[in-house]
Amino acid sequence: MTTAVTLRGLRKSFGTLETIAGIDLDIEAGTFVSVIGPSGCGKSTLLRVVAGLEPASAGEALVYGEPATSARKHKQVAIVPQHPGLLPWRTVRANASLLLDINQKANRSTTTDPVELLERVGLTKFLDAHPHELSGGMQQRVALVRALALGAPLLAMDEPLAALDEITRSEMRLLINQLVQGRGVTTIFVTHSITEAVALSDRVLVTSPRPARIIADIHIGLTRPRPDDVEDEPRFFDLCNQVRHALHEGAHS
Repeated sequence: MTTAVTLRGLRKSFGTLETIAGIDLDIEAGTFVSVIGPSGCGKSTLLRVVAGLEPASAGEALVYGEPATSARKHKQVAIVPQHPGLLPWRTVRANASLLLDINQKANRSTTTDPVELLERVGLTKFLDAHPHELSGGMQQRVALVRALALGAPLLAMDEPLAALDEITRSEMRLLINQLVQGRGVTTIFVTHSITEAVALSDRVLVTSPRPARIIADIHIGLTRPRPDDVEDEPRFFDLCNQVRHALHEGAHS
């Protein structure tokens, strides 16, 4: 199995504040991995280092064998931020194609027609609408399509559902599972939600309070493709409890 992400002795500090403390990690290509931990523990910083947006202070961060900062420049990473960041003067169609418009040299054999993806996420009737005409959930669907259309092999998602109500978050979990699985995309997903982490992931990494260390690596053995009622399965509740206990133990260790 190809390794998508390799971290060795990874450390990150901002001045005298250590945020990440010596993480060693391998993530297999095509897997969905969630990172969950206390607020302010360094989860988003870890994602930013892997995505090539922040340099490591020490150690190594590789994406498909090359330094993360280089992988980002070579369009190996697509990012879905917490806030959609849609341009208000561009239509839904134009926002979804933004990364393709910017990256004219993107490998067209791996990109996907944004309109096709917009149709899959139920926005066919809103292609010519502007962001202010969309709900929060609809805006986040456009942000997801914008990232997936680029065809990058690594998708980095930083709490993209945090601002949504619980009903919309539940719908988005189903949508993400439907869009990501089967595409061969490696996904790293930062979240505060145990339910989200278990429903979406193949692995859940639990981090300690700052500075971040990985204190549990929980395998999620739920079947793929995930059924719509996966969150009703007894095994789902057992896995949520495992993650919850790991978080509790980490907070008091």
